[in-house]
Amino acid sequence: MKAGDRVRVTESVIVYHHPEHRNEPFDLKGQEGEVVGLANTWQGKAISANFPVLVQFTKKFKAHLRETELEVIG
Repeated sequence: MKAGDRVRVTESVIVYHHPEHRNEPFDLKGQEGEVVGLANTWQGKAISANFPVLVQFTKKFKAHLRETELEVIG
């Protein structure tokens, strides 16, 4: 997975920071977005982040997810 890939959430992931559902549980399963970054280095050193993939779903909404929760789509 790399920046620019289109992805779809394949597992049930509940978030509470979606701008249209503020402070309410919102399931991301089935949502599509674009990978905008990977959290695998910090200040030039390799790191192992718990949620390394940053996905932008809409102009106002991004979320960090695991690679196992996503699938690359064409």
